[in-house]
Amino acid sequence: MFNNLSRVVVTGGNGRFANIIKKNLKKNFFFPSKKDLNILSLISIEKYIKKIKPKIIIHAAGLSRPMEIHEKDINSSINLNIIGTANIVQVCNKFNIKIIYLSTTYVYPGKKGNYKEVDPILPINNYAWSKLGGEASVQMYKNSLILRICMTEKPFTHKKAISDLKTNFLYHDEVAKIIPYLLNFQGILNIGGKSQTPYKFAKNSGLKIRKISKNKTAFKHLKNISISTKKFRKLINFGGEKGIRTLDTL
Repeated sequence: MFNNLSRVVVTGGNGRFANIIKKNLKKNFFFPSKKDLNILSLISIEKYIKKIKPKIIIHAAGLSRPMEIHEKDINSSINLNIIGTANIVQVCNKFNIKIIYLSTTYVYPGKKGNYKEVDPILPINNYAWSKLGGEASVQMYKNSLILRICMTEKPFTHKKAISDLKTNFLYHDEVAKIIPYLLNFQGILNIGGKSQTPYKFAKNSGLKIRKISKNKTAFKHLKNISISTKKFRKLINFGGEKGIRTLDTL
């Protein structure tokens, strides 16, 4: 459906993750700033889309960290993550453009772990609720792909990491390299690495870091927030792809 000549717009073009994508992908990828494409303005979105004429929009714009802001400023969280996403979906629907929406694995309850894409969801905090709000509009549009991603900045930004709660971290640059191989898929995909504690993930990256219990963090009510990446691994085979780690190493 898509080839190397297909134009792809990445919203939030000056954001942290968009900048990582920009380092890895440049040809036929467009990274509009908020001035060029304001997700809170349908007029702004349409104007840019008519100019670029993309086949795909990777929707990376929104409000993420610090997570506390979603508790303190719910208006911004709602506007940027729910209403902004709904606006993008409306424009995609109008111009028959595929949307790839970057969601989070925090939409799962965090009780039993190894969550599959078909498992019941129950967001663990306001950030996750806002991302699920975005998912709601994307789900209504069939020409879409929702990526529930577990990723973090590189290098690991914290001096302490939780040692008694499993997750599936990948670094931003690893996810950025994966996304181009997902452009033809639709539906929902969990994206993440090996199931392990954040502490072990950081230690495996060669960092000197201290342990901390989840009981001393905002995640104290959770038991296991790991995901199943079985569907993702079946869909994609990176063996032999230049510059891409094989999935067996993730």
